[in-house]
Order: sequence, then C-alpha cells, then structure tokens
Amino acid sequence: MKRYEPPAGWTVQAYRFALEPSDAQVLGLRRNTGAARFVYNHMLRRVSAVKAQRAAEASYGVAEADLTPWQGWSLPDLRRTWNEIKVWVAPWWAECSKEAFNTGLANLSAALGNWHASRTGARKGRRMGWPRAKKKHGRRSARFTTGAIRVDPSYRHVVLPRLGRIRSHESTRKLARRVRAGTATILSATVTETAGRWFCSFQVAVGRTVGRRPAHAPKAGRVVGVDAGITHLAVLSTGEMVPNPAPFKAALRKLGKAQRRAARRIGPYDPEARRKRTASNRWQRAQDAVARLHATVSAVRADSWHQLTTRLAQQFTTVVVEDLHVAGMVRNRKLARSLTDAAPATLRRHLGYKTGWYGSTLYVADRWYPSSKTCSACQTVKPKLSLAERMFHCTSCGLSLDRDVNSARNLAALVRHVDLELPGDAKTGRGAYVRPVRPASAGGAAGREASRPVHPVNVARQRTTANHESRLLTER
Repeated sequence: MKRYEPPAGWTVQAYRFALEPSDAQVLGLRRNTGAARFVYNHMLRRVSAVKAQRAAEASYGVAEADLTPWQGWSLPDLRRTWNEIKVWVAPWWAECSKEAFNTGLANLSAALGNWHASRTGARKGRRMGWPRAKKKHGRRSARFTTGAIRVDPSYRHVVLPRLGRIRSHESTRKLARRVRAGTATILSATVTETAGRWFCSFQVAVGRTVGRRPAHAPKAGRVVGVDAGITHLAVLSTGEMVPNPAPFKAALRKLGKAQRRAARRIGPYDPEARRKRTASNRWQRAQDAVARLHATVSAVRADSWHQLTTRLAQQFTTVVVEDLHVAGMVRNRKLARSLTDAAPATLRRHLGYKTGWYGSTLYVADRWYPSSKTCSACQTVKPKLSLAERMFHCTSCGLSLDRDVNSARNLAALVRHVDLELPGDAKTGRGAYVRPVRPASAGGAAGREASRPVHPVNVARQRTTANHESRLLTER
C-alpha cells in the first residue's frame, strides 16, 4: 500500500478526545489492545528463541550456513510469520481487528530496530537493551490505520473499525469542521487507556495558514527571551515571571496516603512465600486511585506549558530559548524532583511546532553561552555564579536585578542586536551563539532542528565552560 503524502505546506498533528464507551465497548477496546500485547510478546519470544538457538549452535562449531534460519524483524517479515501461525497460536484472532495485531508487530519491529541501531552505534544516546515483554496491567494501546475511521457529524461520537460508534466526552467540532472543509485528512486513530479512562488520538494532516495570528496579537517585530526554571515555570525578558504550579509537589501528600493504602492491600505477589497470587479487588482499586492522581499531575503540567507556549508563539515574532542539558541536570539528586516536576524541556518541544503554526521564529542559544553570568547592561561576564545567588549584581556598572530576568534579557539580545542575514556580528561575535529551529514538516517530528546554524559556531569555544568564559573575557 502506498504511503499517504500530505500536500506541500501541510503539517501532521494530533487531536485527542476522551471517550465514554459503554461496558460492551470497553470489552472490545480491551480485547483489541490485549491482542496487540499478545502478538508483541509472542513474536518477541519467537525471535528470542531463534537468537538463543543460533548462539548455542554457533558455540558448538556449527557453520554459519547450517545455523537455524534467522527470524526477520522487519514489519513485513513479522506479519508474514504471524499470518502463518495465528490459526494455531491464537484461534480467537478473528474476534479482533487486524490493525490490533499490526500495532503489536509494528511496535516490536521498531523496538528491535532501535536495539540493533544502538548496538551498532547508529543510534545516539544510552545503550539500549533487548526488548522486554509487555505486562498485562501495563499501558493499553492500539492503532488503526485502515477501515472506518472518522468523527461523527453530531460532534459527539467517533467511529473506529470493529468497535463502531463510540461516544466522546468532549465535542469533536474543531476536527469535524476541518475535515468537512477539506483542510484536514485523518491518517490514523490510536486508542489508549490512562488511569481507567479511554482516549482516542487522531493523527491528522492539516493545511494551516502560516503566519495567521489572532486579532489581539501585538504587531510584528517583538523579540522575547525565555529562561526556563524551577521556582518559576519561565521568566521572560519583559520581566514577566510565569508561576510554576508544581503539580507533583502539590499532590505529594495525597500520593503518599494513596500509596500507603495500596501497600497494605493483598497484591499479586506474596513476599513471604515468594510466589505469585491473585490480587484482591481492593488492591486494584487502590492502584487505580494512585494512577488517577498521577494522571491529574500530568494533565495540570501539560496544560500549564500549552497555555504559555501558545501565548509566546502568538504574541511574539521571535522567541529565543536555551539549549538545556536536562538529562544531565536531573542527575543532581537535590534538584531531580523539582526539575522533573517543572519539565523544562517541554518549552522547546512545544515552541518547535507552534512557532511554525503562527509564523513566529524560534532560536536556540548555544549550550555554553553564559546567559546567567553575563551582565545584560555592560556585557561583563562573571567568572563564577552559584545557584544560591538569586540576584545578579554587576561590579562594573552596578546593575542589580533577578538573575533569571538578566538571563532572559541576554537571550533576547542575541537576536535583537544581530543582523540574522549576515554571517555574524564582526564586532561582538554574538551571532555565533544562536541558531534557528526549523518548523515541523509534514513527515518530520515537531521542533526538529536545522542541520546547520545560521552563524558559524566556533567549535573550540564549546569544549569546556571554563575555556568558553575565558575567551569571552579576553574579547571584551
């Protein structure tokens, strides 16, 4: 089947709706998501068995040509093997949609491909291990790409293959109107269960009017620097400090109480006998209560970031953020909980695609640029600035202001005082510390960065923070 290619200028985004399925429809949803988990685990065991058998035969000196034939893990190979054995392995296969089995096979193919890419060095980041089986009480999900996939004209129902018409908890008017007007095409639908609630996410190719801004948006030419933090969700160069709701910290007391209650219930494992057992219904209800609290925390955090990033993309024509190394920052055990609660990396991810929607431009400052140590008035760089110093005091010009506001002003100045069409400011060289982010394309991930910066970056200055700061001091 030929892959769908959206028209030029269209973007791919998701519309997510909460569902209100009936009891019979819940059974159907669980049946299809369970089928996806079953085929994933079965084919993973098959690939693992073939891998172990080949390793055992090779240890006995069997020639490569005489080893057990390898089970391919590409999606066509896995699908071909499954179609040959599904009659004996899963006699109930006809009760579920074929898309449910395809979901499990596609996930397994991606997991094995990522493992192989990590093992050979083609995949960056931490080395991945062999894929593990999916648990029965884990995340339930199934993806539908063919068949009857649409939103009902009544704005209150969605239609999915083999599941029929399911009522939605919220109106589907926005998506239905776009589809009816011909400015949107539904590509697939994914149903997931989160904390006992079912959701349907439509992957949609949308034709947007790039640069369209709300009527209340200010005039063009505004530049803002955004400094993400912990005490405040973000600090803008305009002086505005966006408060951090800290949803996880606010829910700690309730979470502790719910988890202690769950620990007292009879769970699925007996620590004294060291064996599995049937969990009690009260244990399951206690686990559901904990899951609902975590879902609420996640929803509050996501809503806060969406409101802020949408406002930034609409009200400013240029947004400058930092390239934060969040994975390294959370290694500090004293800041890990607060950092994960604030989720500062979400700022750059959301702005990566929202700036493209509203015609704004996102720039990312270099990771080694000392935005907090530099005076926003006279550009003097401090050799040291501890985290405990929340106020920035300049010994050269006497400037005294909040360190986060000072950092945000420096970020905004990177773009405001540099002609972006030139290779860099020859006098200050400040254009070498900022690069643009390419808006999300139809087939690419949101917020994907450009392959090269607009201004050439001196690689020698990025090696260590100390060398970077010393060079800045000598230049100024």
